[in-house]
Amino acid sequence: MNRKQKKMLVRIVLSAVLLVVFKLLPVENRYVELLLFLVPYLVIGYDILRKAVLGIINGQVFDENFLMALATVGAMVLGEYVEGVAVMLFYQIGELFQSYAVGKSRKNIAQLMDIRPDYANVEQDGKLVQVDPDEVEVGTVIVVSPGEKVPIDGVVTQGASTLNTSALTGESLPREVKEGDEVISGCVNLSGLIYIRTVKAFGESTVTKILDLVENSSMKKSRSENFITRFAKYYTPAVCIGALGLAVLPPLVNLLLGNPAGWSRWVIRALTTLVISCPCALVISIPLSFFGGIGGASARGILVKGSNYLEALSQTKYVVCDKTGTLTKGVFEVTRIVPAGDIAGEELLRLAAYAESYSSHPISRSLKEAYREPVDMARVQGVEEISGHGVQAFVDGRFVAAGNAKLMESLKLTCERPEETGTQVHVAVDGSYAGYILIADVAKPNAAAAVAGLKEAGVKQVVMLTGDAKPVAEAVANELGVDVVRSELLPADKVKEVETLLAAKGGKEKLAFVGDGINDAPVLSRADIGIAMGALGSDAAIEAADIVLMDDDPEKIAEAIRISRRTLGIVHQNIVFALAVKFACLGFGAVGYVNMWWAIFADVGVMVIAVLNATRALRAGK
Repeated sequence: MNRKQKKMLVRIVLSAVLLVVFKLLPVENRYVELLLFLVPYLVIGYDILRKAVLGIINGQVFDENFLMALATVGAMVLGEYVEGVAVMLFYQIGELFQSYAVGKSRKNIAQLMDIRPDYANVEQDGKLVQVDPDEVEVGTVIVVSPGEKVPIDGVVTQGASTLNTSALTGESLPREVKEGDEVISGCVNLSGLIYIRTVKAFGESTVTKILDLVENSSMKKSRSENFITRFAKYYTPAVCIGALGLAVLPPLVNLLLGNPAGWSRWVIRALTTLVISCPCALVISIPLSFFGGIGGASARGILVKGSNYLEALSQTKYVVCDKTGTLTKGVFEVTRIVPAGDIAGEELLRLAAYAESYSSHPISRSLKEAYREPVDMARVQGVEEISGHGVQAFVDGRFVAAGNAKLMESLKLTCERPEETGTQVHVAVDGSYAGYILIADVAKPNAAAAVAGLKEAGVKQVVMLTGDAKPVAEAVANELGVDVVRSELLPADKVKEVETLLAAKGGKEKLAFVGDGINDAPVLSRADIGIAMGALGSDAAIEAADIVLMDDDPEKIAEAIRISRRTLGIVHQNIVFALAVKFACLGFGAVGYVNMWWAIFADVGVMVIAVLNATRALRAGK
């Protein structure tokens, strides 16, 4: 409990004790009794009365403070002292409870806020100086000691360590980093001292963007929240007018009929109606449910920019995915080595890696990474890079040619033409064909499970859009179980495909697009819900997206859908339950079957139950 909550608890206990004591005192004088009960009433309710008066002064009359003040003051005037104090007491108990629940639901968000770095270590004159991260320029080398947060995105220039990324990705396993690896801000350095050259300004770093997303998420309200806001705007004045009518009209009718007016009885019923009608349960529990859902998602590495997107995600029936970097790793890897003749596969890879050692082409890097051994450049001579064909070089005195089929044709050699998808690097040694090495962008290990998870979550169709060649795209689609694949697309073509799908879907059905590259930004903006891969995704994609997956895990898409649907289920439960109880009690209260104690349950009891139910949204992802 915070300081404010502890103070309220003291007021509640003191007021409750005084109420019991004064109730047991044998006081006969009505005015003395009123003065006595005013003490616990003011102890527990002075802030509510103050807010009600300020609301009237500022023209914001019809709110829960006004209803509570009017109902309790009316009860005290009519001599219902115990009921008047009890209504205010239980109302404050409910307020304390919801305040505590909100605090608990903010826990995940607060933990996320802990990633904000306070300083950055910069070497000046041989000494480490702590400076404001905002003051660090791009390209500056910063030092991060064990136990400190990485303040700014950058590349490790010296040292090795393990990083705790749980605050960003929701994953508990630490990440190993070494010289040359990229690191993102917000991670905690666990072991070794590392030097990082910054590649972004602090304001553009991952940690800053994440915090901005979280802090602004409450600004984008869902339809359910907007409904409750509009509902309360008209509901509360209508109830006040109805209560006034209930207090005045029946006594007047009685007088006209020659019967006793019964003012006291009807005023009590009207006051009971006011207590019952307080919309606290809805006004508090609905935003709390969405806040809990967003908090629960953030703990799983899923950042939702607003409750409106969380609500829309629950209606997702079509998921359109980019291929490279989303369903596949986005990096070339050697997937197969096929030697020809007497040469071994390891030797074929070695010769190809040496021949390609001077090239910076992605395929060359893939060959060198697959070889894993250090390349002695002194053993390579006479390197000739032939544009559009490949490379020729002398490796240990042997003539090696590595490239595509055109290179083999220029050497008048016949090469194999396999049906396998991917890039084939054909190798010739001393004028003889030696075999080929297959390089491909491989699917993420959990991509097939991600597609299956989407279908289990009720997604009608999973579509893959890519700029890759048709054979490559179809091979990946068949491997992963994707329903529809569109290949050889430019960024503008992807937008057209999404437009077509949007036109074909049902009115309440939503389409989500998942991408990671800068070329995906237009499509992310056009889809009903844009989902970006955050860890390796481009800044443009993250800015354009509505939801960001911090660990690039495609399985999190289905998890995000499940979280949204469970959160919406909780919201609808609270709306139906609160309205059903309130309207039932209002009807019974109007005809005198519900007293003030039942009214307290209809207000505070329903609010407590709704808040308890709302806190379940925090566990929506578990």
